[in-house]
Amino acid sequence: MDVKSPLKAFEQDGVEEINLGQHVLAEFFECDPNILNNIDKIEKYMVDAALECGATIVQKCFHMFNPYGVSGVVIISESHLAIHTWPELGYAAVDLFTCGDKCDPKVAYEYLKEKFHCQNANFSELKRGVLNKNTMKVSETPFVVAEQVCG
Repeated sequence: MDVKSPLKAFEQDGVEEINLGQHVLAEFFECDPNILNNIDKIEKYMVDAALECGATIVQKCFHMFNPYGVSGVVIISESHLAIHTWPELGYAAVDLFTCGDKCDPKVAYEYLKEKFHCQNANFSELKRGVLNKNTMKVSETPFVVAEQVCG
C-alpha cells in the first residue's frame, strides 16, 4: 500500500494550513421510496458513488430494517460513505467523508441525488482536521464549515 503524507500539500501549494478531510453531510428529500427501501439498489448506488468520486473501496456492510429502511456503510481507503433511509418519508441522510485530495465527496453527492430521483437536497461541507504548517498540530477547533448548499 502506497501511503502518501498530507504534508506534501505544504511543499507543493505553499499553504499555511491544510485540511485532513472533507465531510459532506447530505440530506435528500422527496426521493423515490421504492429506491430508498431497496437494499440492493442502495448498496449498488453507494458503492458506485464511491467509485464515481474516485475512492478505493475496502469493505461494505448494509442492513434492511423491518418494516422499512436501509442503513449501510462503504468503507473506503479515504474514509467512508454512510447512509440511513426513511422510505416512508422519502428521505435519506448521507455522510460522505474523504481524506486527502484523491476524491471529491461532492461528486458522490450529485451522483446519489440523481440515482435517488431526489426532488430536493442540501448539504453542508465540513473541513476536518485543520493542520497548521508552523506548529504541525491539528487545531482543536472541531471543524470548519466550508460550504452549505440548499436546494
